[in-house]
Amino acid sequence: MLALIVGIVFIAFAVFAVLPAPLGWWGDVLTFLRGALPVMAILIGLVAIFIGVADIKDRAEAKKEEEEEAKAKAKAEKKD
Repeated sequence: MLALIVGIVFIAFAVFAVLPAPLGWWGDVLTFLRGALPVMAILIGLVAIFIGVADIKDRAEAKKEEEEEAKAKAKAEKKD
């Protein structure tokens, strides 16, 4: 419950801070976003690449396991 209240307070402060009249931090926020956006794009891209590579490896491993199961099943049927 405390985390919810703290979250609401921080969001309210952020909205208050970017309003033009009281603090007028909107320009600073835009400057920060312009600088941080390329860095965030690079990090998100790297994470996506790592996830894609892991997915390809998992699919190859699953395919290999299915082939081994099929071979084991075929051997079991030949013995019977």
